[in-house]
Amino acid sequence: MGVTLAKGGNVSLSKVAPNLTQVLVGLGWDARSTTGADFDLDASALLCQSGRVLGDEWFVFYNNLTSPDGSVEHTGDNLTGEGDGDDESVIVRLDQVPAHCDKIVFPVSIHDADNRGQAFGQVSNAFIRVVNQSDGKELARYDLSEDASTETAMIFGELYRYNGEWKFRAVGQGYASGLRGIALDFGVNVS
Repeated sequence: MGVTLAKGGNVSLSKVAPNLTQVLVGLGWDARSTTGADFDLDASALLCQSGRVLGDEWFVFYNNLTSPDGSVEHTGDNLTGEGDGDDESVIVRLDQVPAHCDKIVFPVSIHDADNRGQAFGQVSNAFIRVVNQSDGKELARYDLSEDASTETAMIFGELYRYNGEWKFRAVGQGYASGLRGIALDFGVNVS
């Protein structure tokens, strides 16, 4: 079992797993039992420099599964969130991430949340975890506990470089403006 983090906590992945080259960032959740439409939560990744996405093509999500250089790869869209374990995951080849990328941010959004009347307050057991791809060991985990009653998107966590080390930070920041709000905040051109 890896390091369990509280909101705002961080861990040096480079110290926990020396020679780390590839991680799987697993994101999971359970939709609370409600009437109406199923919940479709979507994980994504934003490769950033100084708080801004490197370019629109560096926004990795269900319609753009791989970063231009192949360093970040979304493994596919889960439409229901059913089952145990990771609902969606993103593979990050740390040794291939461009040197000018200092942070990879991992948002999760509720697809069509406004039209369906859904928010993160109706989602339970949400988590983000970082797994060493070479041995399958979980390095870090953050279980989101906040009641985000009106938020339709959240930044679960982020991988970032600091003094030559890769670190992971538990974020847990909600957005009532959905994925569009997150994308705009990080400089993605949204139509």
